Amino acid sequence: MSQLTSPGLANLSDVVEAPGAPGAAKAPRAEGEGGMPAWLGGLIGAGLLLVLWEVLALTAFNSLGSGVPTPVSVVTQFWHDMGSGLYGRNVGQTIKEAADGYLVANVAAIALGIAFVLVPVVEKALLRLAIASYCLPLIAVGPILSFALSGDRPQAALAALLVFFPTLIGVVLGLRSADPASLDVIRAAGGGRWTQLLKVRLKAALPSTFAALQIAAPSAILGAIIGEYLGRQPTGLGIMMIDAESSLSIARTWGVALFCAALAGVGYYVTGVIGRLLTPWARAKTA
Repeated sequence: MSQLTSPGLANLSDVVEAPGAPGAAKAPRAEGEGGMPAWLGGLIGAGLLLVLWEVLALTAFNSLGSGVPTPVSVVTQFWHDMGSGLYGRNVGQTIKEAADGYLVANVAAIALGIAFVLVPVVEKALLRLAIASYCLPLIAVGPILSFALSGDRPQAALAALLVFFPTLIGVVLGLRSADPASLDVIRAAGGGRWTQLLKVRLKAALPSTFAALQIAAPSAILGAIIGEYLGRQPTGLGIMMIDAESSLSIARTWGVALFCAALAGVGYYVTGVIGRLLTPWARAKTA
């Protein structure tokens, strides 16, 4: 037992943890340090996926009536449609519908989320209605909205239905994640709920709110496209996809679908970048 407590062995942990020690454990390398960049790995993965798609389209799915075109045919058709202005006539309409629904629903969700926190009675009265609005099947609501509203408002309303509830939940959770000690300090100084909201809760809610807004961006695109399937708007990416299906243009149908996915991805990415720029303290906490 005396050997285990000898000075030489007692400082063994110090030797192991010393930066210059031969047997010191190396700190884990930062992600991407000395290795492959993250973007390069994603690019390689996308390339392999395209190669697999090309091979399967030419072999396993190469049968009569197959609905799987090759990537080359999809890109060729997409390039032709872009040059002819087909996308230019439809993309703007879908973006307008999605933006209208996104803006109105998010403003309403943020206002209602603040009301939930400041006046708990409002939450008890309206929370179930908010949940019900998110659970409504769009296929059933779409025709009703198309009769009740005019122009492109049914598409914007469907986009708003998909956006409203996720943003509401993000805002409420963010407002309630405020530091209790900071709230107690304001309360001890004589401040009320509004002071707590302006001084503490709004800043605490920003990361969660931007996370909800990031999720809501692709949802708005989806709602607008579904609304174009069900509504009476003559232009839009949804209408363009219906026309492509009706004319049995498989490559164009795939191109429109992939373009819609890319458009939703851009909305998700841009919202995330804005959120990271406006909430640098949240990124520092997770680093």
